[in-house]
Amino acid sequence: MHLKLRNPLAFFDLETTGINIVSDRIVEIAVLKIMPNGEQIRFESKINPTVPIPIESSLIHGIYDKDVQDAPTFKSIAKNLANLLEGTDLGGFNIVKFDIPMLVEEFLRATINFDLGSRKIVDAQKIFHLMEPRTLSAAYKFYCNQDLTNAHTAMADTVATFEVLDAQVARYEGVTIKDKDGKLQTPVKNDVKVLHELSISNIVDFAGRMVYDDKGVAVFNFGKHKGRSVLEVLKIEPTYYDWMMKGDFSLNTKQKLTEIKLSQFAQK
Repeated sequence: MHLKLRNPLAFFDLETTGINIVSDRIVEIAVLKIMPNGEQIRFESKINPTVPIPIESSLIHGIYDKDVQDAPTFKSIAKNLANLLEGTDLGGFNIVKFDIPMLVEEFLRATINFDLGSRKIVDAQKIFHLMEPRTLSAAYKFYCNQDLTNAHTAMADTVATFEVLDAQVARYEGVTIKDKDGKLQTPVKNDVKVLHELSISNIVDFAGRMVYDDKGVAVFNFGKHKGRSVLEVLKIEPTYYDWMMKGDFSLNTKQKLTEIKLSQFAQK
C-alpha cells in the first residue's frame, strides 16, 4: 500500500433510488475501511429504502424492490454504521457532490449526528480531473502526443478535434469492454453511424429534457413526470404541453415535444 495514513480511511459507495438528496434514499452501501497498518475491514448491505425504487434507477444499479423488501432499513443499521465510521476519514469517487450529502441526510433522518468537522475527505475524482484534465488540449496530448498550439482559436481546435477522433478510432476500434450490466461489447467501430449512436446515446432533445428509455420510448427526464412516457403524459394531462411551450425551454425541446404530440395523430 502506497497511502500513508494517520487515521483509518473509509472508502464508501452508495446506490440510491435517485439523485435527489432530499427525497431519494439509499438502497445499498459498501464500505472499505483501511487501517493505518494496511488492515482492511469490509462492510456491505442492501438497504430497504421504505419507498419504491424507480425503474430507471433499477436499470442502472440492478437493484429492484424485491431485492430489498427483506433488507434492513437505514435507521436500523445507522448506529452500527456510525460506530464503524467513528474516527475515520472518508474516501470515494465523486463523494463530495453526492455520496456524502446523501449519507449525512440519511444519518439525520435516523437522528444520528454524523459529524464531518473532524474528518478529512478524499475524492479520487477530484484528483483524476486535476491530473488528467478533460480538455481538448489534454486529449490532443494524450491521443496525438503533441502539444496543441493556438488553442481556443476556431481552426486550431477544429483540426485538433479531427486528429483526436482519428486517433481514437485507431486506438479503440475492436477493443472489448464491459457495459454497466457486465456484458462484453466493442463500442467503437470505424463507422460514423456507430460513432453517432455512441455520441448521441439516448437523448431526444439536445437539452436532455426528454430521453429514450431502454424500450426506445421517449420519456420525460425532469420534473414531476420524470421517467414517464411523454406521449402518455400529453394524453392524460394536455395542459402540460401548453405549460412547456410557454415555459423557459429551448426551441429544440419545444420542437421535439411537438413532434411527439403530433405523432399520436399519425398512429390513428
